[in-house]
Amino acid sequence: MKRRITVAGIGMGNPDTMTAEVRKAAEGADALIGAGRMLEGFSGWGKPCFAAIAPEEIRRTADAHPEFAEICVLMSGDVGFYSGAKKLKGALEGYEVRFLPGLSSLAYFCAKLGVSWDDVRWASAHGREDDVLPVIRTSPKTFLLTGGSRPIQEVCRELCAAGLGDLAVYAGERLSYPEERITAGTAAELAGMEFDSLGVMLVENPRPVRPEFASHGIPDEEFIRGKVPMTKFEVRCAAVSLLRTKPGGVVWDVGAGTGSVSVEAALSNPGGAVYAVEMKGEAAELIRRNREKFGAWNLVPVEGAAPGALEELPAPDSVFIGGSTGNMPEIFALIREKNPAARVVVSAISLETLAQAVDCFAKFGLQNTEISQIMAARAREAGRYHLMMGQNPVYLISGDFSEEQND
Repeated sequence: MKRRITVAGIGMGNPDTMTAEVRKAAEGADALIGAGRMLEGFSGWGKPCFAAIAPEEIRRTADAHPEFAEICVLMSGDVGFYSGAKKLKGALEGYEVRFLPGLSSLAYFCAKLGVSWDDVRWASAHGREDDVLPVIRTSPKTFLLTGGSRPIQEVCRELCAAGLGDLAVYAGERLSYPEERITAGTAAELAGMEFDSLGVMLVENPRPVRPEFASHGIPDEEFIRGKVPMTKFEVRCAAVSLLRTKPGGVVWDVGAGTGSVSVEAALSNPGGAVYAVEMKGEAAELIRRNREKFGAWNLVPVEGAAPGALEELPAPDSVFIGGSTGNMPEIFALIREKNPAARVVVSAISLETLAQAVDCFAKFGLQNTEISQIMAARAREAGRYHLMMGQNPVYLISGDFSEEQND
C-alpha cells in the first residue's frame, strides 16, 4: 500500500484561515512538513513537524520517515496560485499524492478591501525579475505578490520611475495575523515607506492603455499639430514597423515633435513604455496633449535635448531618431552604452542628415542596415479632377547594434 502525502493550502498562515477539509487532513496526518513560519501555528498540535521548503527537501524528509503513513505538506495560500506545489508533484513520484485548495492571498486581500477580483490581473514580483509594469499599464486592477529584493516600496519606486507614481496602491502585510497591516496611498507615497519583505499589493489604474485598433496607422488629421513638423502617415507606419518593438519593451523617440511616432509606438505595444524626448517647449506640450487625446498612458514625455535628456532613461530596446540637432554621434554612443543590442531607426529629409546617419551606422558597426526612400503622393481635388500631390521624400535608415561588434 502506497504511503499518502496530502499537499494542502492553509491560507494566509493563520490556522483560522484553513478550510475545514484542510484542517481535517492536517489533524489526521501522522506528521507535518512545511516552511518554519507556517509550522509555528501548528506547534501545539502534538505532531512531529519537519521544516522543508524545496521539493527535494520535502521528498528526502518523507523518505527518511517510513514510519509515517500519512503526511501533510503545508503550503501557504492556495496550492494553485504561485505555489511551490507546482513542482512538488513530480518530486513525490511513488507516493499517493492529493492536493487540497486553500484561501489565496488574492481572494483574502480583495475581500478585506471590499473589491471584486474577477477583473483583476495578477503577477508576482517575489524573487522574480519579471517586469510587472506591462500588466499594470494595461489593467484597471493588478494584484502583486512581493518579496525578496522587490518588497512593496521597491515596486512602488519602479512605478514612479515609469511615470505611474500617481496610481492608487493598497499594500498588505502579515495577512490574517493579529499584526496585519493594510496601507493605502499613491505609489509615490508608499515608495518612501518601509514594508515587510513579504507582502501583497493591489494597484488601481483608472487609465489602462487600450488601443482602439489592433494595428498602427492613425490618420494625420487626428493628431493635434500646431505649427510643429510631424512625421506623416506613410512614413510613420513604416518607421513604427521598422522599430520591431518587443512586447513590453522600451522605445525612445528622440526629437519627437508632435509625438505622432511615440503615440503609434505606445498604442501598438500597450505593455511597453515609450519615452518621447523633445527640446522645444511648444512641441513637448503637443506631445502631452496627444498622449491625453489617444490615452497613450505608457508614453512618457521628456522635455530636454539629447543626449543629455536620455541619460537617466531606462535602457531602450528600440530607438527612433527624428531629430538630433547635430548630436547624432553622441546619441549613438549613449544608446550603445545603455544597450549594446538596441535597434535604431533614423528618419532623414536632407541629404546631410542622411550622410551623417549612414556614417554613424558604419562607425558604430550596426548590423542588418537597410536604407529606404519613401515617396508618397496624395490626391487633391481640382474641380471635377483629382491631382496627385507629391510629399517630401523621406529616408529611413535602420539597423541593429551588435554585442559582438562592441566587445
